[in-house]
Amino acid sequence: MRTPDLSALSIQLQSLQDTICAALAAADGGAPFVEDAAGAPGATFSRSRFRAEGPVIERAAVHFTHARGPALPAAASLRHPDAAGQPFEAVSISLIVHPRNPRAPTTHMNLRAFVAGPRWWVGGGADLTPHIGFDADAVHWHRALRAGLEPLGDGLYPRLKAACDDYFFLPHRNESRGIGGTFFDDWDEGGPAACTALLLATGESFLPAYLPILRARAAEEATAAERERQLLRRGRYVEFNLLYDRGTLYGLQSGRRVESVLASLPPRVAFARPAADDADESAFLARYRRPWDWAGGPPPAAP
Repeated sequence: MRTPDLSALSIQLQSLQDTICAALAAADGGAPFVEDAAGAPGATFSRSRFRAEGPVIERAAVHFTHARGPALPAAASLRHPDAAGQPFEAVSISLIVHPRNPRAPTTHMNLRAFVAGPRWWVGGGADLTPHIGFDADAVHWHRALRAGLEPLGDGLYPRLKAACDDYFFLPHRNESRGIGGTFFDDWDEGGPAACTALLLATGESFLPAYLPILRARAAEEATAAERERQLLRRGRYVEFNLLYDRGTLYGLQSGRRVESVLASLPPRVAFARPAADDADESAFLARYRRPWDWAGGPPPAAP
C-alpha cells in the first residue's frame, strides 16, 4: 500500500516554515523569530518558533514537528481505531498570529500527515478570526484560499469551506469562532500525491491571503473601545481551543512541551459579558460570526 513520503514532506514543511517566519518577521519590524529546537532528524524532531511584543504582532508561533512513536495518542487514534496501538510517524506545521492592532484579525493554520500501521491520512486548513469586521478582508481571505485550491479541482474549495464552518463553531455560544477558511481532516482522497498537493497548496496560499490584511490594518489607528472588543473576542478563541480543538488535545497527549502546545493562546484576553443592548456587538455577530460565501462577495447590508 502506498503512503505519503513523509521524509520529503518534512523538508517541504520546514521550508514553508522558513518562508512564513521570514515574511511575518519582516512585517513586524524585522527581528527574527526565536527558535526552540528539540530532538534530531531521524528521531522525533521539533522546531518551534515564537515572537512576542512586536510593534505589529503581539504573539505568534510557527511550529514544525516530525514525530515518531510506538502508538498514536488517543486524540488521533479515536477516529482511527484500526491504527490504535500501531507505530506511527507524523509531520505537521501549525501557526497562530495574534496581531497587536485590534483592527487586524487573528489567523491560524495547521497542516499534518499521519502514517500509522495500515492507515494514513492528512488534515489541516486555515481560518481567520476578525475582532473588528471588514467585508473587504473577509472577501480577500476567502478568494485567496479559493485561488490556491482551484488547480486541484473546482469543487474542492466549497467542500473545505463548509467543513471549516462546521468545525470552528462554539455550540455553547451558538456562534462561529471567526469567518472560517478551509478545513479537512481524515483525508485520503486521490492518494498520497494528491493529498500532499492539498497540504502544500493550503500552506502556499497562507501568505497571499493574510499578509496584505495584516499590513494594511496594522497601520490604522485603533481606539480603546476596539481594543476592549479584541480582548473579549479573544476569549471566544480561548474557549474553542480549550474545549473543542482536537489539535490542542493531541499536542498535550503526545508529550510535547505544554508551553508549545498552548502558544496558540492569546497573551491578553477578557471574558466580560457584553451588554444586552450592545448594538455594535449584535451587528458584528450577525455579520461575521455566521457562515457566509465570502468568496462570492459580502452579504447584503443590514436593513
